[in-house]
Amino acid sequence: MGEFAYMVLIDPFVQMFELPDFFVQVIWEGFVGGVLYSLIALGFVLIFKASGVFNFAQGIMVVFAALTLVGLNAMGVQAHLALVLTVVVMLVLAFSVERLVLRPLVNQPDIILFMATIGLTYFLIGFGELLFGGEPKIMISDQLGLPSGAVDFDILGGLVSLQKIDIAAIFIAGAMVAVLAVFFDKTRIGRALRAVADDHQAALSVGISLSTIWVVVWFTAGIVALTTGIMWGARSDVSFALQIVAFKALPVLILGGFTSIPGAIVGGLIIGIGEKIGEVYWGPLVGGSIESWLAYFIALIFLMFRPQGLFGEKIIERV
Repeated sequence: MGEFAYMVLIDPFVQMFELPDFFVQVIWEGFVGGVLYSLIALGFVLIFKASGVFNFAQGIMVVFAALTLVGLNAMGVQAHLALVLTVVVMLVLAFSVERLVLRPLVNQPDIILFMATIGLTYFLIGFGELLFGGEPKIMISDQLGLPSGAVDFDILGGLVSLQKIDIAAIFIAGAMVAVLAVFFDKTRIGRALRAVADDHQAALSVGISLSTIWVVVWFTAGIVALTTGIMWGARSDVSFALQIVAFKALPVLILGGFTSIPGAIVGGLIIGIGEKIGEVYWGPLVGGSIESWLAYFIALIFLMFRPQGLFGEKIIERV
């Protein structure tokens, strides 16, 4: 028992120091994964922050956007035109959700809106399979001008390889987060989005168009989903299995807070780096597959001690 405890607690740290270049490689892989988790979580945050709706369909929106892009290209549409048409499709989806799902449910309990997004999820799964089939597709990253190959660095006496697509994903994600942060905090429509989230009726009473705000925020979340789908698809095939990856956004939201854009980033990095280190160094000692459950275990710990997340606001109800 003592030897096993030593292996579990001490041996992974010994390996980190013995092979520092490999440890840096693991950190990098976890960092990239964390950035992509953050992008998925960002879509959840946008809709929840602006409408108070937890959008269970955000994961399938990532898949649907990526499949639309790949599917249009497979039909002979040039890659950049396919990208523009996919943006139009996400705009049409935003209008459809507002008109057919959200508008009839204004001022309904949150659980009703949440259940509506679950229904939207399964509709998009069925509709997507009908249009594109269920087999995996290859992302057209080269036709979109995304870089390929790797850059090698000599770090701590060893070779660390960084994929160019991963570097591009980090820069694109950073730019998107910066733009959205400014949009929410500095623009008139961003302030209107927050007002709608606080109180639908009060926002309507001061002349804010609820339907316009919801279209804007769902369209923005659709653009985030498209970006995420392109980046995930460039690293692996585009398939409906990607929606399972999207569930990792849930522990990210628990860590960062459901209304915080910086929280989505920090939470994503904690989950991405944490699960990669756990899988590589502790996985072999405890039977493997840590990467499939560690994020949810970390989220459970946060729920016990800080349920509002690192950047969330603590809600105090007076009775």
